[in-house]
Amino acid sequence: MKIKEGYIMKSLAGGYVVVTVGEASKEFNGMIRMNATGAFIWNTILKGADSREKILSEMMNAYEDLDEATANKDLDVFTENAKMALED
Repeated sequence: MKIKEGYIMKSLAGGYVVVTVGEASKEFNGMIRMNATGAFIWNTILKGADSREKILSEMMNAYEDLDEATANKDLDVFTENAKMALED
């Protein structure tokens, strides 16, 4: 999994949004809203976690009270909401 070129995340009003810049604006000109978990996953991908397993491992390491079922559900929601900004 990888973030497509031209998609950037910004902190805004206590939350996070992903917007496009440059050529990516021709493909998608909206905004993707994220909570703190979504921002964590986004940053984890940017830091090189390129597979579902690596992302889940980082999530489980970062949040000690997080169970595997919830982590999987959170990652599913993230990938569905951010699908236009992600590459396989």
